[in-house]
Amino acid sequence: MKLGMVGLGRMGANMTRRLMRGGHEVVVTDLSADNVKHIAGEGAIASASLDDFVTKLGKPRVAWLMVPAGGPTEQTVQTLAQKFQAGDILIDGGNSYFKDDIRRSKQLKDKGIHYVDVGTSGGVWGIERGYCMMIGGPKEAVQHLDPIFKTLAPGRGDIPRTAGREKMAGTAEDGYIYCGPSGAGHFVKMVHNGIEYGLMQAYAEGFDIFRNATSKELPEDQRYDLNLADIAEVWRRGSVVSSWLLDLTAMALAENPTLSEYTGFVQDSGEGRWTIQAAIDEAVPVDVLSAALFTRFRSRQEHTFAEKVLSAMRQKFGGHVEPASSAAKKTA
Repeated sequence: MKLGMVGLGRMGANMTRRLMRGGHEVVVTDLSADNVKHIAGEGAIASASLDDFVTKLGKPRVAWLMVPAGGPTEQTVQTLAQKFQAGDILIDGGNSYFKDDIRRSKQLKDKGIHYVDVGTSGGVWGIERGYCMMIGGPKEAVQHLDPIFKTLAPGRGDIPRTAGREKMAGTAEDGYIYCGPSGAGHFVKMVHNGIEYGLMQAYAEGFDIFRNATSKELPEDQRYDLNLADIAEVWRRGSVVSSWLLDLTAMALAENPTLSEYTGFVQDSGEGRWTIQAAIDEAVPVDVLSAALFTRFRSRQEHTFAEKVLSAMRQKFGGHVEPASSAAKKTA
């Protein structure tokens, strides 16, 4: 099948490679001419501009966008919409807000252009492992794109079949599903990322407890000098908390048990915030997911003004004085 890939960052480039390995023709475009040249050297069809890109696509035209969510995606969608015709398909494979998908799909429907939203998980490992995809949009367009999804997906592999699953139809076992109408794919991926925040935070807090098990605040006979890399490794083998995130944690700790190359400044890409907003809209309590998001905010600050207010109140009502090390930091 012939399609286009807009955006050749880490995921876009690797998805292009996986598609080409699967026998698809891929026309590519990117803001970086070097990125286009590099992937064209591996067999992709280069284009010099979006106009050139559109002319090199087959009909119906299919373009997969892997550009940053927000302004870049909006601009690219609107530009391609002016160049596409009725029956053509635009796929947003990034991390767009599902409400933007709903708006765009309505706008493009008036022109007869199909808009498909694909929540894509797999990161830099997806080229070999495959990509888990959560898909929303017009069902007929999604069905037309099935050969693309099948190539990008992990496939069934050697994962044991879930008991009772043999009675169910669908593509979930292959690593991709049709979630529903426009926005549904990115809605499912949004919550997926919110859950990811919670899982990551749970691992992080657990290993922080291990790291501080030598604290002088503890009785000497309750102090433990633990091997964090070994703990992560043994949990990968038969433990109920094993997961791919734990695999990556074990890898990082094996490389450097102190993680000294990291500052602990943790970004969020937006999906965690949107997940909390969806929970508010639905009146669903999400204690873990919200705490995980707020912890990321906290990681980017030194002591906050709120913490200074707390410290001031403690000093005023009880004469509690900050440790000397904290006072030194405050005046440094």
